[in-house]
Amino acid sequence: MTNNAVPHLTQEYEYQKALFENQPAIVQRFLEGQAQFIADALISKTSHARFTLPDRVATQVTQIGQDGMITIPEAQRQNVVGGFLKREVRELLARRLNELERSVDQAITVSAGLLRYATAAHMVHNLLPAGRTVTYRADGDEQIPTIPMEDNALESAITQASDAIIEEAKDSDRGDLQTPFVPAARRFFLPQWVAFDDQGKLLVGSVKEAEAHVQSMQRYVMILHRALALAPYMSASEEYQRKRYGILGQLINQGRALANFKAEEIICEIKARAEKQSLNRGLSISLPYFDDQNLEMKESNFEIIPAGRIMFIPAFVVRAVHQEQVKVSQDTRLNTSTRKHLLYLLELLETAFEAANL
Repeated sequence: MTNNAVPHLTQEYEYQKALFENQPAIVQRFLEGQAQFIADALISKTSHARFTLPDRVATQVTQIGQDGMITIPEAQRQNVVGGFLKREVRELLARRLNELERSVDQAITVSAGLLRYATAAHMVHNLLPAGRTVTYRADGDEQIPTIPMEDNALESAITQASDAIIEEAKDSDRGDLQTPFVPAARRFFLPQWVAFDDQGKLLVGSVKEAEAHVQSMQRYVMILHRALALAPYMSASEEYQRKRYGILGQLINQGRALANFKAEEIICEIKARAEKQSLNRGLSISLPYFDDQNLEMKESNFEIIPAGRIMFIPAFVVRAVHQEQVKVSQDTRLNTSTRKHLLYLLELLETAFEAANL
């Protein structure tokens, strides 16, 4: 895992970090408190946001003590932005911070920069679970590693906090119980959001729970992306890189596993309905797949049998799949790895009905 930040971003990150750490403790705590308000507005659906600049700030890394502090007048400290004309508040927040950083008043410029750093750091360090140290390998020639290496699952004599979930004991006298995650889950960055093992077996109670895990990981990535959009130099942070690496591999892996599981469910449902002869009035398929470019579940929709009274035969599925495979192969909206994943799912359908004995 390497840091891919370009040199000037690394320099900017190190400078902002050093400048923040050079502030008096009381100013640092104030900035951290305001950063929480800004971060909440950036990741939630809100129409307005409010934040305040500190009353004083050190404008240079080398300044030490109160002699190096510059005061900001009370009238210039308060900032309120609102979502007018249906514009997202995070766009207005970014614009307001940009305006403040272009101020002719050096103290205001520095304060806005410090707030930007404190907010992005809060989002990366405090809002997201730390996760385990993991190593993934790529599937073939794919760019993003998604398959956890075996050495991530080494057993330990003592269960780590990240290896277990806390369950409330039914017997209140015994307190809470630690339930270790299965080895397949512990191979990943965040075991609590692993719904499928490497064989595609469902590890949680339902598909809805698996979908919720994928959504949790998508939110994790969203917070990372918005922190980076706010302060591009966060790409130079080791913590950002570690969390991005860990969550991307897990999200793509589990998103594909969810799609595979749903494809198998579709196959079983078609076969069950065919046995009951309930497919003779038409059949269309919405085949879920995971788009690893946009990091979201999507559907490939195609028709097997047009509406009407046509007797279902397995060959109809095979023919429709062949036609869809041609379309997918030529779809320039899909990147190489997503196309490969979707073609695999279509192959599952083809194989299931190529020699079906219904």
